Amino acid sequence: MEILYKICAIAEWRRAEAEGRYRGSAADRADGFIHLSAAHQVRQTAARHFAGQAGLVLVGFAADGLKGLRWEASRGGALFPHVYGEIDAAMAVAVTDLPWAAGGHRFPDHIPA
Repeated sequence: MEILYKICAIAEWRRAEAEGRYRGSAADRADGFIHLSAAHQVRQTAARHFAGQAGLVLVGFAADGLKGLRWEASRGGALFPHVYGEIDAAMAVAVTDLPWAAGGHRFPDHIPA
C-alpha cells in the first residue's frame, strides 16, 4: 500500500477532522487541487515550502483510496500526486507531528532520507 503525504498546520488538520473533510490549504485552493507528496518527495517539499515553520503535521493517506488522484509533472518534470476535490478526513492512516528542530523538520523514521 502506497502512502501519500500532506504537510499542513495542526489547526488546519484539526478543522478537517471536525468537518470530516480536508479541503486543502489556501495555496491548494488557489491552485485548484490538493498538493500531496510521495514518501521520497516529502522531505524536499518540507524544505522548499515549509522551512522554519513549526506547528505542522504530516498526514498520510493510502493512495488507492483517494478519489480524484492524478500524478502530474511539477518540479523539474517529476510527477507529484494531486487530488482534485476534497479528501475524507477518515482516509488518514497516520497523523504525525512534524516539529522544526536544528534547521530542519524531524520526520518519522519510516520516511526515507
